[in-house]
Amino acid sequence: MTILFAPSEAKTSGGENEQMRFCLDIKRDEILKAYDAITKTPDALKLYGIKEDLHVDIFNSPTKKAIERYSGVAYEYLGYASLPQEAQSYIDEHLIIFSNLFGPICAKDLIPFYKLKQGNPVGNIKPERYYKESLKDMEFGDEILDLRAGYYEKFYKPKYCIKIKFIKDGKVVSHWAKAYRGMVLRQIAKEQIETFDELRKLEFKGLGLIEIQEKRDHQMWVFEIEE
Repeated sequence: MTILFAPSEAKTSGGENEQMRFCLDIKRDEILKAYDAITKTPDALKLYGIKEDLHVDIFNSPTKKAIERYSGVAYEYLGYASLPQEAQSYIDEHLIIFSNLFGPICAKDLIPFYKLKQGNPVGNIKPERYYKESLKDMEFGDEILDLRAGYYEKFYKPKYCIKIKFIKDGKVVSHWAKAYRGMVLRQIAKEQIETFDELRKLEFKGLGLIEIQEKRDHQMWVFEIEE
């Protein structure tokens, strides 16, 4: 089972002096070169919020694993660093993160620090269109759990997948959905879930499965927050 995940605007700095490394062989050179060129101009501050005293050179900057680079709410609740080694290895091998700059990347890929808000173009390149073209023939496996925000379907939409929705007091949870996605991913990793059948049998802490909506291209699993 492959799990798709969203990136976060918040990121950790630093890393090791290793070059970028990607497991997925897709077209990304053009957008990376365009981004690198823009970050060396005054427009970088306006477009990306990059501070004038922050030297950004994505081709020669320290790198760290993508799963350790992102630090937003979903990643905080995932708590990768506190997972047992076998659960970390599961994340490394099963998780695909959809970066606004790098496109789909494996959790274990090495990436530098960068800033690019969701929806921002890179020069005249719109990342969602650029990667949609790059991924038109891509397959991530027969069984896909899509935990991304809906925006990232503009990059890639699986032929069939499972999605998850969280509700509380009869209302769809939006702001805290990131936290629950992180918690769900954490439990899946600890339990080493490999198939949809195993996922269906898993009881998530603090969540109750109340409905499975069958759609043409996906199942929507609706969970009630019990806490």
